Amino acid sequence: MSTPTGTSPGPQSPESAFDDTIARDQRIEPRDWMPDGYRATLIRQIAQHAHSEIIGMQPEGDWITRAPSLRRKAILFAKVQDEAGHGLYLYSAAETLGADRSELTAWLIEGRQKYSSIFNYPTPTFADVGVIGWFVDGAAICNQVPLCRTSYGPYGRAMVRVCKEESFHQRQGYELLLTMMRGTDEQRDMVQDAVNRWWWPSLMMFGPPDDDSPNSTRSMAWKIKRHSNDELRRRFVDMTVPQSRKLGVTLPDPELRWNEERGHHDFGTPDWDELKRVISGEGPCNAERIARRRAAHEEGAWVREAAASHARRQSAPVREGAAA
Repeated sequence: MSTPTGTSPGPQSPESAFDDTIARDQRIEPRDWMPDGYRATLIRQIAQHAHSEIIGMQPEGDWITRAPSLRRKAILFAKVQDEAGHGLYLYSAAETLGADRSELTAWLIEGRQKYSSIFNYPTPTFADVGVIGWFVDGAAICNQVPLCRTSYGPYGRAMVRVCKEESFHQRQGYELLLTMMRGTDEQRDMVQDAVNRWWWPSLMMFGPPDDDSPNSTRSMAWKIKRHSNDELRRRFVDMTVPQSRKLGVTLPDPELRWNEERGHHDFGTPDWDELKRVISGEGPCNAERIARRRAAHEEGAWVREAAASHARRQSAPVREGAAA
């Protein structure tokens, strides 16, 4: 219906403004109105992402003191430090939604929030460090690059830097494996063993299949997510197969083959029952990972208290000056 001559359209409702912003593929910012469900979905997803970065420091952090050379120690130390920074960016993004970082950490430790299933597997050899870089960070790149275009501004902007660093981590891991594959038979066997153990958990990283993913449909309608779990999983497989040939390892999937008609690889079905067990806390390292996170949180309480006290003292003159 057209607006009568000489009148202007009435003010747009917050709901309509939100819907229009999403439809125009523009960004929602913290000051904007948003549905409660949108806010809750973002807090859940960003918190899970942040928790994953912090818990993800553990499997590789164990190898810093045991890495075979000073160069490898420095590379691994820098990567773990990057992951801590990623957690910081993401917790900060969650705070723009009204979340409290200490509360999010408490929920993680209490088991009320999750982190990526991939970080509940052991790293018995140094080849695991390389395969985590190749598989896990490679899968993260597939999943996170589209998040640079997510509909929530602070999340998307944080992901730009995160993805740049994840890309570097992936290349570091692959370079380590190339070096080991040029080594001894024992080193090559070590790499193949790590590939065999991490392949299927890496495919599970993208989440359950689309028909069993309760949050995906709404997240994609809101443009928080840009691609479905199965689409991202397929992209990862297509990216990884040629890399495996270059490396000289065999991916442990007898159903893996190129489908000329589809223009993509066919591959087998992950053990979704295993994924459910790991997510529910029954993975090989779930208890260990959370116990260490809880201990670090408790042992760091004095640092947080000291930092908060210092911040209060620093801000006191500013408040007094403003009051005067």
